[in-house]
Amino acid sequence: MSVLKVGESAPQFTLKAIDGKNYSLHEGLKNGPVLVAFFKVTCPTCQYTFPFLERLYQQLRSSGVQVWGVSQDEAKDSQRFAQERAVTFPILIDEYPYAISREYRLAEVPSIILIAPDGSVAIESEGFVKRDLLAMQQSLAQALSTPVGALFPTGEKIPDYKPG
Repeated sequence: MSVLKVGESAPQFTLKAIDGKNYSLHEGLKNGPVLVAFFKVTCPTCQYTFPFLERLYQQLRSSGVQVWGVSQDEAKDSQRFAQERAVTFPILIDEYPYAISREYRLAEVPSIILIAPDGSVAIESEGFVKRDLLAMQQSLAQALSTPVGALFPTGEKIPDYKPG
């Protein structure tokens, strides 16, 4: 079975972040949609993708967007990853044996899932998929009733797809 599909219910979870706080999907969804990005620090496609997720987060941060990274690595390695890529959104830790990642049926990382406030999967994406990130940006902007700038500015050479 592959990653959760659009319309399926996202499994609930509570994970500790690298800042020591606990993040609960149930609680997060009370404030609107949650974008969850599963990753490993050694994954080149994850390393490529996360600056764009940070750009999306910065565009919508003042409107209350929720972007959570879910690392399959130890906290210290995940913290270094976040610092090296200037990631400011919460990084949660899914420790071995990766119970949450298994519940989400991940086949690869990055796997990025936009979860609607009702707990269903609104958009799912595996690897770096430019079209999917743009759809997530637009969906979040609509949900938060806020305009957004370009996620991929003209002049940046961005591939349409990079496998995970």
